Amino acid sequence: MWVLFGGGLVALLLYVAAVNSNFMGLFGRMPNLRTLENPKSELASEIYSSDGVLLGKYFRENRTPAEYRDLPQNLVDALVATEDVRFEQHSGIDFKSIMRAVKGLGRAGGGSTLSQQVAKVLFKTRPGEESNLNDGKLNGSGKLGLLITKTKEWLLAIRLERNYTKREIMRMYLNTVDFGSNAYGVNTAAKTFFNKKPKELTTPEAATLVGIVNAPSRFSPKEHPVRSKRRRNWVLQQMSKYGYLQPGELPKDTAQAIVLHYNVENATQGLAPYFRTEVAKYLQTWAKETDHDLYADGLKIYTTIDSRMQAAAEKAVAEHLALQQKWFSAQWKGQLPWRDESGRVIPNFLETSMRRTQRYRSLMAQYEGNKDSVNYYLRHKYRMPVFSWEGEKELLMSPMDSLAYYKRYLRAGFLAVNPLNGQVKAWVGGPNYKYFKFDHVRQGKRQPGSTFKPIVYTAAIDNNYSPCFPRPDVATTFPGVAGRPPYTPHNFEGGFSGRTFTLRQALARSMNSITAWLVYKLSPEVIVEYAKRLGITSPIDAVPAVGFGASDCSIFELCGAYGTFVNKGVWTSPIMVTRIEDKNRNVLREFVPQTKEAISEETAYVM
Repeated sequence: MWVLFGGGLVALLLYVAAVNSNFMGLFGRMPNLRTLENPKSELASEIYSSDGVLLGKYFRENRTPAEYRDLPQNLVDALVATEDVRFEQHSGIDFKSIMRAVKGLGRAGGGSTLSQQVAKVLFKTRPGEESNLNDGKLNGSGKLGLLITKTKEWLLAIRLERNYTKREIMRMYLNTVDFGSNAYGVNTAAKTFFNKKPKELTTPEAATLVGIVNAPSRFSPKEHPVRSKRRRNWVLQQMSKYGYLQPGELPKDTAQAIVLHYNVENATQGLAPYFRTEVAKYLQTWAKETDHDLYADGLKIYTTIDSRMQAAAEKAVAEHLALQQKWFSAQWKGQLPWRDESGRVIPNFLETSMRRTQRYRSLMAQYEGNKDSVNYYLRHKYRMPVFSWEGEKELLMSPMDSLAYYKRYLRAGFLAVNPLNGQVKAWVGGPNYKYFKFDHVRQGKRQPGSTFKPIVYTAAIDNNYSPCFPRPDVATTFPGVAGRPPYTPHNFEGGFSGRTFTLRQALARSMNSITAWLVYKLSPEVIVEYAKRLGITSPIDAVPAVGFGASDCSIFELCGAYGTFVNKGVWTSPIMVTRIEDKNRNVLREFVPQTKEAISEETAYVM
């Protein structure tokens, strides 16, 4: 008997040693000491305004860590009473719980301690998870694979207990566990379900969150409120059983309803969604160069946006567009608004537009180019939420109907920049980010029209024309060249007065005749050169109509150009981010705008 016992003990020790050392590559690797001392879980990066307001987050797993001092005692008590009642006594493995689990075949509860659960989540020990711990020849999803996985979790739990205090392990657990609804860690879970900080949670609310972690989908208070309440009440009973509740608290707490303030964070919510998307694009290059992960490293990104100006800008754009949309819809009621220069309906406009969409490309790939199948699904109607200025509503539409619906909506972009330092203070890329992802500040480029004229007059002033230089309001004709007939621009009113105006007066009145004369005298090529000097990076055609904004550019470029006049002739690139810190508040980079002397201070002053 003693021989069998001794042999079994030796075999067990040899097995544990083999797993720990990954003998012959059979069991998969184990984390080294450095990894153990610096466990990494994905943390959401936070983006802040210049006045300290949290604008939003970048994440794959929405997790913001909490310090132990931020954890309420009722939450810690609920977790211990439910998941690991001997948490303070064991050293990573609770043999009593293991024997209870084996005896009850798991029906009386599992045998994993909180330390083991931390090991499982942090080091992704389970087969199928992205981890190099499962690369052994014997790893798999069978019973042997499960035994190896459990053994690793026991070993890792013991190591965690040796390297961390109980409070640190508790903090790790509550910062890593999945609560469902894309809420990872108690900070995010408290905000998602109750719109509170962890410290503000009541005992029933803390018990609700603890009840979720065992099976987030099954016990979600949003999706399964009755089941979640039963689970919460069981947690409260466990707390009472182990002395964490005062006499009389249990009936009072279990009687309470679960009152949710449920809100899952996503990129469409909050201030400045178009701006945050552009910042993410901008920082991806920096992240790649510096080996950072914008969506997992818990970075703190401080931007130039002023939250108060941003809120005012979003309100102004919404009010303006809603009013313009009302007029537009009344004007085109019962008519198709997609027209050519002659006012004729553009043939096959919607079909051509649909072919440029991702939906069309996906359907073509799914049905291997079968246009009959694609057209069927493009015209198949189903209920869908759509945007309206009266609020989101649900309509019965086909994808083609949806395209026609949104093609009737007006869009706009808004940008406010401090010209002295280039800091972007407000950025509105469209009417609603959820439904209109296209950004009309930087992504969208349109003919700037008369807003381009100051660039023409800058070239004139810089080439020795005075603001008081007189010029009659008469026609200027550009001679025809190969492939282009003669061109005579007219004023907005259609004719010419013959009166004499100074250049200052002509710009104030946005007179096409005198602008055309300046382009003719200076040459379109000179106008293009000044546009580039003032920060216009979009291609500008050197044609007679250049002075009237015939070539597309963005308002992002125009704001930089206009800022040059205020900034004494120095062009300053609009800047969005001031600094980035890591999760420990160490400054990783500070950003300064690019500058260059575009025009003389005298010319800028005159302009």
